[in-house]
Amino acid sequence: MTRRCVCPGSFDPVTFGHLDVIARASRLFDEVVVAVLHNPAKSGAFDAGDRVDLLQRSLPEGLATTGRVRVVAFEEMLLVDVCREVGATAVVKGVRGPTDYSYEVPMAHMNAHLSGVETVFLAGSPRWGHVSSSLVREVAAHGADVSAFVPEVVQDALSTSPGPARPS
Repeated sequence: MTRRCVCPGSFDPVTFGHLDVIARASRLFDEVVVAVLHNPAKSGAFDAGDRVDLLQRSLPEGLATTGRVRVVAFEEMLLVDVCREVGATAVVKGVRGPTDYSYEVPMAHMNAHLSGVETVFLAGSPRWGHVSSSLVREVAAHGADVSAFVPEVVQDALSTSPGPARPS
């Protein structure tokens, strides 16, 4: 039986912290489905298709070529339904600290209640603990260098993306 997990997120944009969690999940599970989710409450820099493309192009070669990591976009679905659709028995979430953990635990309990899917929390690397997609977008929007936080392909895309509309 294939041990399959889902690593969900908006990945807008994908950061080195995300890639670290995906790589670590790939050592724990036979297959990792990176679920690019659409959150209508968030306005971001990239549409789902662009985020899938950037993730695929950002995966380290060892992950990209083995077929053990799949990147798929899902819209208007509960995470538990994504897990059912792909046959995953677990959700893997990276947590940077207590704030992330406090936010994620109630969702993990709800997902387990609804479907029996377990959530595995991976402590984020201290190297990436201060990095979030929203901060990367903000910093990039002001023309600052984000190369320490995102792959080059993402940095290039951020430099050409108009990003979300800003209030005047």
